[in-house]
Amino acid sequence: MPPDGEQHVSSDDVLFAVIYPALRRFAAVVRPVEIDADDLVQEALVRALSVHSLAEFDDPGAYLRTTMVRLASNHRRRLGRRHRALQRAAAATAVSVVEYPSDLDDLRRLSPPDRAVIFLSVVEGLAYDEIGAVLGCSAQAARTRASRALRRLRADMMEENRDVGP
Repeated sequence: MPPDGEQHVSSDDVLFAVIYPALRRFAAVVRPVEIDADDLVQEALVRALSVHSLAEFDDPGAYLRTTMVRLASNHRRRLGRRHRALQRAAAATAVSVVEYPSDLDDLRRLSPPDRAVIFLSVVEGLAYDEIGAVLGCSAQAARTRASRALRRLRADMMEENRDVGP
């Protein structure tokens, strides 16, 4: 222990404190409804630290964002498999999810990777080559994903408005 009861602050602690606010905002967008954004950040951090210290990564923020997108996608797949298994077993499939009104509700219609590309391009203002690096695809694939996601979101919202009517 350092003298005078001071605690040692590692470079990982400092680095994480700097990148945490942006990671938290990103997690709030890509997370499944059932998972808290802080839990998603924490799970990504645990997985990253099991590989290396944060200071050893070229871009720890990009690595953690990629991990969060993959964790969210994995969770969504698990829920899909569970839902299909419950249907086959003729069990009740009602899932009680507390929903809070939010500007992000419309984005929930999209898959986690689609939400991620929209968030990174529109909110964070990243270039598509940077987005591709986070999602593990080319810049053109990221651009295409963004275009399709926006088109799908626009069509869903127009359909909803048409159903509500005047």
